[in-house]
Amino acid sequence: TDFEVRVTITSTCDVGVLEATDVDFGSIASTSLNVSATGQLHVRCTNGTAYTVALDQGDNASGGSRRMAGGGNFVPYGLYLTAGTAAPWSDQTSELHSGVGNGSAQQISVYGVMPTANFPAGSYADTVTATLTY
Repeated sequence: TDFEVRVTITSTCDVGVLEATDVDFGSIASTSLNVSATGQLHVRCTNGTAYTVALDQGDNASGGSRRMAGGGNFVPYGLYLTAGTAAPWSDQTSELHSGVGNGSAQQISVYGVMPTANFPAGSYADTVTATLTY
């Protein structure tokens, strides 16, 4: 007797929230300018599966600008696809990270820039949501 052995493999992706690292500007003087920091996302997709990663504006955005909040004050910052400020990263079609899965976790850098720290002393934070589409 003959029989077949079959499987259907579907494409899948996941973003490793537990493996992500924050974009942490650290403890800096209020006179600091153009402070940079880098965080990481880890995306794992089926080999050959194309994907994009979008970043929302965060919980404290205003007028299309990202802001960290603390003590009733706000500190603006930007997130970028590359080091520097040439390629903003958002949820707009032209501002997404694109990639192709290889079956393993792929590390994606998130570049942050805070133009100035000239704000009241204190701790500031924001939460940004990454959306993975494949």
